[in-house]
Amino acid sequence: MKKLIALTGAGISAESGLATFRDAGGLWEGYRVEDVATPEAWRRNQELVLDFYNQRRKKALEVKPNRGHEILAELEKNFDVTIITQNVDNLHERAGSSHVLHLHGSLFESRSTKNPALVYPIKGSELNLGDVCELGSQLRPNIVWFGEAVPMMEVAADIASHADIFLVVGTSMVVYPAAGLIDYVPDRVKKYVIDPKKPEILHVPNLEFITEKASVGMEKVRKLLVA
Repeated sequence: MKKLIALTGAGISAESGLATFRDAGGLWEGYRVEDVATPEAWRRNQELVLDFYNQRRKKALEVKPNRGHEILAELEKNFDVTIITQNVDNLHERAGSSHVLHLHGSLFESRSTKNPALVYPIKGSELNLGDVCELGSQLRPNIVWFGEAVPMMEVAADIASHADIFLVVGTSMVVYPAAGLIDYVPDRVKKYVIDPKKPEILHVPNLEFITEKASVGMEKVRKLLVA
């Protein structure tokens, strides 16, 4: 079975109703990214950061996977599919995808501020001040913030290097290091880029652009691949 690897970004979740910060000049639901998504923000105001992610978590639970998510799950009938997502929601899993690597962490996990290896599922929609790990330290969202290393990057690069087909869905390809994953894909491999705004990755060989939103573009790709 051929290995189909999909790199997904905010565009696929936006169709389900989840806002992206890049749509509002660096604002994310009215917040400056520097105030809610950096280690410095956490040091300044833990309560604000926790509240921000509690709101995002509640919103993520309210929305549903869209056709783009569903098609990626359905392609498991024909391919060995792995999704590498920059998104922190769980819409891929809820659509039925079996193998999802979250490059930037998950809204539905917390981790210890003393030992990053201690990761816990979040029960319900809230993580609050006073919620602590087994070492007694405050729990933080298990999210990779701006300015932090991306722990799963090497794993993702290895997955990309073994692709037989590579999809890029709903990402502007400007957030690094995630955007560099396409450079690990062998030149011979066919690559499909699905996004209404054509990302500037012209240096990559064997590339086909589908300038549609994820749900429409994935339907076109599905027909090409299954045919």
